[in-house]
Amino acid sequence: MKVLDLQCQLGHVFEGWFASEDDFQSQKQRGLVQCPLCADDHIEKRLSAPRLNLGARAPSSASVEPGPSASSDGGTLQVGTSPALSPVLQAAWLELARKIVANTEDVGAHFAQEARRMHHGEVQERAIRGQATPGEAMELLEEGIAVMPLPLPAAAKETLQ
Repeated sequence: MKVLDLQCQLGHVFEGWFASEDDFQSQKQRGLVQCPLCADDHIEKRLSAPRLNLGARAPSSASVEPGPSASSDGGTLQVGTSPALSPVLQAAWLELARKIVANTEDVGAHFAQEARRMHHGEVQERAIRGQATPGEAMELLEEGIAVMPLPLPAAAKETLQ
């Protein structure tokens, strides 16, 4: 089993488990490896330290802060940090996205029509989500129907293994 540190084009860092390097490459070529936050499939491997299980030890209670390393421009760069979201924020975002998915009905491409039907009292109001074009969203807003674009990652819609 290979555990790889991966990163999408937006800088989101996540972990992937694969049977082998060939398995990773095959899945990547087929577009099956996606960022769990933004669904980007332009994924690159990051350098990662191997984990060696050399015996059982009690976990350390002290957290280790990443130290600075020199950059080519003379400044410092915090190792292990991402300009996008920290791992804690990534986890919080995925948790929130999963709660949204669990508590809303997916009406798919019929979002604009269903939002209008609820607004006009034709159907009972409920929490919905779906897809709308930018034009449809603007029309809904102009009609006084509150909508909010919220890109939900595919990982929020299914159970991770």
